[in-house]
Amino acid sequence: MTVFDDEHPGVANLDPDLLRALRDAATAAADDGVEFFVNSGWRSPAYQDRLLRQAVSDHGSAAEAARWVATADRSAHVAGKAVDIGPAEARAWLSERGAEYGLCQIYRNEPWHYELRPEAIAHGCPAMYPDPTHDPRTRH
Repeated sequence: MTVFDDEHPGVANLDPDLLRALRDAATAAADDGVEFFVNSGWRSPAYQDRLLRQAVSDHGSAAEAARWVATADRSAHVAGKAVDIGPAEARAWLSERGAEYGLCQIYRNEPWHYELRPEAIAHGCPAMYPDPTHDPRTRH
């Protein structure tokens, strides 16, 4: 889906400021021949729980899974404040120009995961966390 697919809950339930920034950036990127796709946006708590259970199964432990998937009560996706963007060309465009729109990669190990940081427009994106286990918002 694209950032303009309002009928999809993964887009429609995003934070309005995040969605506005994504749409502004996607419009500018389209002028450069780059299209943004939302691989994952807003998630229900039940879906986030399923992703976490799958990550535990895939990675062998809750500690390792936490490097990739937050609990539902700590997930920026469940709060509508995060979006996973593809394809690689879109991520490269955001890597180069996302701060102009306040869109920043948050985790070094997740080049697809972007969140809104309005202060980035004036100051650039903050340093990335190595992975979600280093983010104080995701710790219990």
